[in-house]
Amino acid sequence: MATIPWALAILFVWLAVRASRTRRYLADTPTSPAAGVFIGDVEVKGTAESDGPLCAYLSEMACVYHAWAITEDWGRWVTETYRDEKGNTKTRQRWETGSTTVASGGEQIPFYVKDESGVVLIRPDGATIEARANVRFSCGPSHPAYYGKGPNLVIPDSLQHRTFTEEIIHLHAPVFVAGRARERHDMVAAEIAADRDARMFLISVRDEKQIGGGYAIASWAWGIAGLVVAAVGALFIAMPLGRNDEPNIPVLVAGIGVYPLLLAFAWGWMAFNSIVTLRQRVRRSWANIEVELKRRADLLPNLAAVVKAAGMHEKDTQQVLAILRAQAAIPPAAARDPSSKVQGVQRVVIAIAEAYPAITAQANFLALQTELSNTEARIAIARTYYNGIATSFNARLLVVPDRFLALLAGLRPFDLFKATDLEREVPQVRFKDE
Repeated sequence: MATIPWALAILFVWLAVRASRTRRYLADTPTSPAAGVFIGDVEVKGTAESDGPLCAYLSEMACVYHAWAITEDWGRWVTETYRDEKGNTKTRQRWETGSTTVASGGEQIPFYVKDESGVVLIRPDGATIEARANVRFSCGPSHPAYYGKGPNLVIPDSLQHRTFTEEIIHLHAPVFVAGRARERHDMVAAEIAADRDARMFLISVRDEKQIGGGYAIASWAWGIAGLVVAAVGALFIAMPLGRNDEPNIPVLVAGIGVYPLLLAFAWGWMAFNSIVTLRQRVRRSWANIEVELKRRADLLPNLAAVVKAAGMHEKDTQQVLAILRAQAAIPPAAARDPSSKVQGVQRVVIAIAEAYPAITAQANFLALQTELSNTEARIAIARTYYNGIATSFNARLLVVPDRFLALLAGLRPFDLFKATDLEREVPQVRFKDE
């Protein structure tokens, strides 16, 4: 009998640790500006925007998501058979009520989260959506919505009473999104979409503080519930067999004391794994930068060769060549070193193109310039994400008790990526008449 409470206590420990892990995941993921989202686990907040919003079924308001349902109440007398105290079989009437969903529906569309920096595309398929309750009312057949929005069918034993509910994410409403971003196929930008390997994909009208607070309350609630059932299990063990015997206090105290140790061990295991996972996320985000830096290093010598082959030997052209060659000489692996001098070169390339319109007629120059623009835009986006996640990791190493776990594991902070003059927006190539 004592095994049941302890089995429940272990289950509650797992639930408490899981809620705490989700809260830490939210806290460890920096909230990115919409224009700075890059590949990986991200959070964004802003307003829900769409050029072609939906129209909610019940409220008929503009939205990007809505779900509605109509339930109809019923009641009937039920005859049931029972046995009285003498064992005689008898029957009686019992009034039974309930409700049946007679209609439901909903719709969602891809939308943008917009903040002061720009927008990012959200594809909500597969997400957990927390919408705002927008409609809830009950009425009878005399109300216009009873048959205007509800079906004409009549369910058995109907009480002629319906309840209408609707949840909605309004157009322009504040939203919070946590999920995994990937690169869009149609432009140099990111989008947040479902990913089966992602820890979570949440779209909520609540903010991060409210969501994280909910997980914190759940963690404490499950932990306390586990303590209670563990105490019950300890009582079963410590209770004497005879009625006049005294309880075994040492056994009782030891039984209750095991639970905090179990909870502390589970929490330490979770916290250590979350730090290691966060370190892997930092490394993965840096690998994304290295990919783009390698691509950039391959482009720059070719671009320098095209400019040189154009036959222009003026002073400003030679300065551009010097900048291109200097940037091409920086190895991608060393770019995170604070002493490295990674700089954006797209502006100087555009400047030379504007000063010498003839060079814009060369297809290879234009192709290289466009590729360089796209690459530096990707680096700028990746840099913002990497610095944000690395800052979260570095801060985690300073927080007690995580700091002690990090020291035991030999974890060290990451340097931030200090490249300058990398623009997020892709410059437009302008052709001039010769």
